[in-house]
Amino acid sequence: AEPFLSGTSSNYVEEMYYAWLENPKSVHKSWDIFFRNANAGAAPGTAYQSPPPLSTSLSTLSQAQFLVQAQPNVDKLVEDHLAVQSLIRAYQIRGHHVAQLDPLGILDADLDSSLPADIITSTDKLGFYGLDESDLDKVFHLPTTTFIGGNESALPLREIIRRLEMAYCQHIGVEFMFINDLEQCQWIRQKFETPGIMQFTNEEKRTLLARLVRSTRFEEFLHRKWSSEKRFGLEGCEVLIPALKTIIDKSSEKGVDYVIMGMPHRGRLNVLANVIRKELEQIFCQFDSKLEAADEGSGDVKYHLGMYHRRINRVTDRNITLSLVANPSHLEAADPVVQGKTKAEQFYCGDTEGKKVMSILLHGDAAFAGQGIVYETFHLSDLPSYPTHGTVHVVVNNQIGFTTDPRMARSSPYPTDVARVVNAPIFHVNADDPEAVVYVCNVAAEGRTTFKGSFPSRQVCYRRNGHNEMDEPMFTQPLMYKQIRKQKPVLQKYAELLISQGVVNQPEYEEEIAKYDKICEEAHARSKDEKILHIKHWLDSPWPGKLLATFWSMTCPSTGLNEEDLTHIGQVASSVPVEDFTIHGGLSRILKTRGEMVKNRTVDWALAEYMAFGSLLKEGIHIRLSGQDVERGTFSHRHHVLHDQNVDKRTCIPMNHLWPNQAPYTVCNSSLSEYGVLGFELGFAMASPNALVLWEAQFGDFHNTAQCIIDQFICPGQAKWVRQNGIVLLLPHGMEGMGPEHSSARPERFLQMCNDDPDVFP
Repeated sequence: AEPFLSGTSSNYVEEMYYAWLENPKSVHKSWDIFFRNANAGAAPGTAYQSPPPLSTSLSTLSQAQFLVQAQPNVDKLVEDHLAVQSLIRAYQIRGHHVAQLDPLGILDADLDSSLPADIITSTDKLGFYGLDESDLDKVFHLPTTTFIGGNESALPLREIIRRLEMAYCQHIGVEFMFINDLEQCQWIRQKFETPGIMQFTNEEKRTLLARLVRSTRFEEFLHRKWSSEKRFGLEGCEVLIPALKTIIDKSSEKGVDYVIMGMPHRGRLNVLANVIRKELEQIFCQFDSKLEAADEGSGDVKYHLGMYHRRINRVTDRNITLSLVANPSHLEAADPVVQGKTKAEQFYCGDTEGKKVMSILLHGDAAFAGQGIVYETFHLSDLPSYPTHGTVHVVVNNQIGFTTDPRMARSSPYPTDVARVVNAPIFHVNADDPEAVVYVCNVAAEGRTTFKGSFPSRQVCYRRNGHNEMDEPMFTQPLMYKQIRKQKPVLQKYAELLISQGVVNQPEYEEEIAKYDKICEEAHARSKDEKILHIKHWLDSPWPGKLLATFWSMTCPSTGLNEEDLTHIGQVASSVPVEDFTIHGGLSRILKTRGEMVKNRTVDWALAEYMAFGSLLKEGIHIRLSGQDVERGTFSHRHHVLHDQNVDKRTCIPMNHLWPNQAPYTVCNSSLSEYGVLGFELGFAMASPNALVLWEAQFGDFHNTAQCIIDQFICPGQAKWVRQNGIVLLLPHGMEGMGPEHSSARPERFLQMCNDDPDVFP
């Protein structure tokens, strides 16, 4: 047996091992035990155990002797396979750290140079896993946790490494291995590992080029016509426009017909022109300071304005409604507003799974990492009354925040690390590779539809000019801007690539540029005829009819109710409308007291609120009450949600049992956030005038941590954006020994912000 073992046993054992990997039952029981022990790390020479003896025969003894002598070969085989699996996993976990993401090619700001070299870039990468050069041409069976094989189940180690490098270390970096959803991890692996999956047809490449032409030439046109105007241009990340259009195309293909967007100022005019499709002359006339305002109020700078537009999506030939929410200078403040509006639109059209209405949020890298409202908004995403069933986030990572270097702007490696708190996969992509960007956006849009979660993509780009067009960036970033001055624009790079591939020729490319330039020139000529600025043309959430006229009216319709309705509401408020429902003994006494008040024709705060809400619900007006502890009420006074004392999660909302055809009542405890939740409710209230949307502070003085929403949206929204909103703030406070903070909600601040007419006494 000795010559046989030394010559061919390794091949035989390898065949048995592969068979066992495919199906453990396909090999003899002794082999099954042997491989299980070897995989579990049994010491050399101890993996073999004889199976339960049925009969002792020469063949069984020979096999046992063979297995013991074959053990060293098998140990090496198993160890090598485990090493290869560890290597594959290392690329999946850490490949994004060494991907070629920076279009400038300078030291990647995401990794400090003092960090040790990554193991997958180490010169002794193989040695770390117990492999060496002689193993490179050996064929290894691939685990089920990778798709690099395509239709092949085994590959040489050299090819395994090459394919992993192509999947994880080129212009796309993928962070996903921290996700605890196996199905989602496998889906992501399949999207990025499958050989040849990132292929584009010539038609798709031409569409991408045309979109890049529009994005780039729009900025160049504005620069030629108004070189000394602030516009916060998109130069350096022109690929954002094809990226957004791709997300919208893919979402439309999956059934979405309403997209609500929020974004900062950078690139906003370009998005309005080339994504929302705002008339170019309406944008160009904003640069004319001689326009007279037709609407009351101050208006706002052009790069803060919103828009609402319904059009045909040319790729899917389906109707799509696009709304870009107006925002202040306060970065990320619009995030919860967009999510609240999205939730409302889903609620009103019965879209309980987010199949019809979705949100897209754009961010800058510095603000995404620096603003706490990003974290607050993420943490609403999976709470019972707040989910929007997934958001696509696009981070425009231009590697600078105004003048601040990223190394001084955050403590974590990436600006997108905040998204990990909700198990969101994060895609990093080099913005100078338009096809990689578009592919990532396709995956993000499809992933949002499939898994109903957040899908952030980070487009690593640069900012060709200063913070605005008048700013000098060389003061603070001299080396970066020396490199930027040498950088060839992405449009030029991509056009040269397609011309070299024969997808387009030079005359076709120049014709595409001339065609869009002509469109811009003609729109500019028309814009000179615009004499009046209508802010209402920039509404992000238009309400039906002429509500504006009555909005300022000091008259109020009669709000009286008949006693029969009040009595009925009071009786429901003091009872449990569900059978076999055990409530707390203390609550029974509270409900009994309410019933006695109804009989005595008196009310307290809680019962008066109950009657007001109930009467509106009868009229078909939806009510949503949100905030910290609002279901019970801070002062144990409201009790709008009853809890069965014997059954976990069994609750009852009596307010939804008042009338047969009443409007629904939503009451929901929020997370311990004021800024994020008030922003969300403001967004919810934007969607319809026929609802009562209320946010209650746990104590009235807590509104000051949501001051940005009050100061930038609620108070000036009408004057800046002709935006109407019926949000109601409940701010409980009083001199009740609760300390100096809870004793006052600072009503004088709200009085100061009122837009009183100084010449009219109401």
